[in-house]
Amino acid sequence: MTKPISGFSKLSKEQKIDWLATHYTTNPEASKQTIAQYWNQNNGLQQLHDEFIENTITNLYTPLGIAPNFLINDRLYAIPMAIEESSVVAAASKAAKFWMNKGGFSTNVLGTEKVGQVHFIFKGSFEKLTLFFKSIQDILHAESAHLTESMAKRGGGISKIELRNKTKDLDHYYQLHCTFETKDAMGANFINSCLEQFATTLKGEALTYANFNEDEKHIEVVMSILSNYVPNCLVRASVSCPVEELKLSNEISPQLFAEKMIRAVAIAKVEPYRAVTHNKGIMNGIDAVVLATGNDFRAIEAGVHAYASRNGSYSSLTHAEVKGGIFKFWIELPLALGTVGGLTKLHPLVKLNLEILQNPSAKELMQIIAVAGLAQNFAAVSSLVTTGIQKGHMKMHLLNMLNQLGANANEKAKLTAHFKTNTVTHRGVADALAQLRKTS
Repeated sequence: MTKPISGFSKLSKEQKIDWLATHYTTNPEASKQTIAQYWNQNNGLQQLHDEFIENTITNLYTPLGIAPNFLINDRLYAIPMAIEESSVVAAASKAAKFWMNKGGFSTNVLGTEKVGQVHFIFKGSFEKLTLFFKSIQDILHAESAHLTESMAKRGGGISKIELRNKTKDLDHYYQLHCTFETKDAMGANFINSCLEQFATTLKGEALTYANFNEDEKHIEVVMSILSNYVPNCLVRASVSCPVEELKLSNEISPQLFAEKMIRAVAIAKVEPYRAVTHNKGIMNGIDAVVLATGNDFRAIEAGVHAYASRNGSYSSLTHAEVKGGIFKFWIELPLALGTVGGLTKLHPLVKLNLEILQNPSAKELMQIIAVAGLAQNFAAVSSLVTTGIQKGHMKMHLLNMLNQLGANANEKAKLTAHFKTNTVTHRGVADALAQLRKTS
């Protein structure tokens, strides 16, 4: 039934859908109805969505929730979170409420430096290349001035251009390692444009450099591209309170809870198998806000996980300690974000979400998102070291299970009440629904 096609991108949207349904689905008419069901009835808005990417056929909706009561640096926030996973928004909200009357979250931005590189091959001596690089530094800046003018007016631009010798890793491999300040823009297009200009200048100036022989004049630029590893674009978020205020339930003392939290984080620091899941929970909170604000969660994920491995092994992004009777829990991670450009001005819900967040600058958004990750981790680890993750997590999955089993509104109400005091498992829910139907 499947078959290749030439010129798919040139087909109309309807033709694409017809071809796809005919050749790749078992019930073409039903498939077309499902695709059409998720179109936005506002034609202008649907066209806007269609033009975000290529070969669009419909929309895949992700639920957008709100986690309220986040007190961050004495300012109250309601945080939009776009995510499909049950319990994430509830967990973040619970953590926010817990810390709200204990001073809330404190944050600060440690740096905003972003990175891009020109990767090139040079078959000559490093000493000659170093002299050449020094001779063209001013030219590199001058020939990219037309690209940096607008950014410079906002206080941004090129911070530094360095020549790096990477020949120990790969024969004849060098790079221009460049750092940038992009203010409220994420800056990917700006950085890449600058890098491509640097590459052009590098190759052009080498051709006329008197101290190069004929082979050395022909520098091979392999690629010019920003890096999503931004270890100096860094933010820290923390919470703290006297140990005696760490009362989550009557089942565990504040002192024991603090000890268990510190042990759990310590395990995630030294055991990569645990650290990956530990940090995945952090990213539940971070990705949800990154997505809701129109930023690139894939870039954030890659950069954060690289940062978690910066010391040679994969480790926890969060830290916990007790000093002088004060429990402290904090996170430090790289976040390269933007609040202007990209989807921030195109996607109506992204614009609304930024408004809900009180129209933050990129620095402010870094702090809000770091807090979302910290709150998520506090909630998850708290559950792990007390009641266990499944008790609350599976209750949040209950409605999903009932929907899968085709429960009606009355059945959902009765079984939700039933499972307030019973363990939620898929088999248990199925059996309870069957019993309910049998007695009814």
